[in-house]
Amino acid sequence: MDLLYETLFNGLAIGAVLVLAALGLAVVFGLMGVINMAHGELMMLGAYTTFVVQNLFKNGPLEALFPAYILLAIPAAFLVSGLAGLLLEKTVIRRLYGRPLETLLATWGVSLILQQFVRSVSSAFAIGLVAAVLLGIVFPRLTPPGWWQRRWTPLLGVGSWVAAALVGIVLAALLGGVRALDQPWFSARNIDVTAPQWLRGSIELGALTMPTARLFIIALTVVALVAVTWFLQKSVWGIRIRAVTQNRPMSDCLGIPTEKVDALTFLVGSGLAGVAGVAVTLLGSVGPNLGGNYIVDCFMVVVLGGVGKLLGTVVAALGIGVLSYVVGSGSLLLVWPAMPAGISETVSFFATTSMAKVLVFAVIVVFLQFRPAGLFPQKGRLVEA
Repeated sequence: MDLLYETLFNGLAIGAVLVLAALGLAVVFGLMGVINMAHGELMMLGAYTTFVVQNLFKNGPLEALFPAYILLAIPAAFLVSGLAGLLLEKTVIRRLYGRPLETLLATWGVSLILQQFVRSVSSAFAIGLVAAVLLGIVFPRLTPPGWWQRRWTPLLGVGSWVAAALVGIVLAALLGGVRALDQPWFSARNIDVTAPQWLRGSIELGALTMPTARLFIIALTVVALVAVTWFLQKSVWGIRIRAVTQNRPMSDCLGIPTEKVDALTFLVGSGLAGVAGVAVTLLGSVGPNLGGNYIVDCFMVVVLGGVGKLLGTVVAALGIGVLSYVVGSGSLLLVWPAMPAGISETVSFFATTSMAKVLVFAVIVVFLQFRPAGLFPQKGRLVEA
């Protein structure tokens, strides 16, 4: 029985990470209907931000604060991933609302760019990129407003970003001649994040051993859920987000700034992906391909739970996490050693991470045949919208 409890606890911890990962996607995809294939890479940015914050506190004058670095990495990861998502919304997705196929392809391309970015980014590259982005954003404000009300305005917008990109490339090339600025920050290899001492132990509850890091992940998930629920239900901007979700034309007529609502929604959803990246670093090493391991599971959670339903996201994520771990770890063979031979062979066949995922996919596909709207389908005006 103790082994069963330990297995369920480990599955719950995996499910908690999946809740964090899918929570941001539930906000973006569930409330905005945007298929963001780069969501996993926003998680990756959060994980790498945690690595950078760790190194800042590992040596030097801030070394005494190293035990608390993980608490500072959470808001830092939220900010970095949120700003990256905001930039993605303003430069790419805003022009593709209502065109899901184009959005899917564009964000998939962005995910590949972000993967290569962490493999080869250097100080020179980063300075050139920041300069190009700032120049592209500031350029419209430095030109006469009349220029942006002409027939050739779209061409001017594209041209301004092309010119800004060229300036960034030239600047990065010039700075690349300085060896100290041309060294890559990371590489294609995975990185390891060292957890603080207080997260390396475990708590004994009878014969059940609960690692502190996994308890921290569960607590972080609970805090994130409470914060998102409060934000969407009680805050002014949360009410505006729900209003725009239900009826965008009417919200626009009532004076709600729908473009700002879209940007804020994307910032919050992307920031939550960064927080999920912090949690992932406590489970093992992370690398540029981190996002690919979670993006399919995240979409699966959102669809299974019911699009736009946070409760459904939580239930689906925990269910998938527990089922994947219980089946994939082979714990069923230990918990029930006397199972019939036929069942034992079936369980052994699926007792790997990849085959467990196949089994979970199959179960979800069958379930959606009977409840295509998920566990908690939308009702009322949300369906009409």
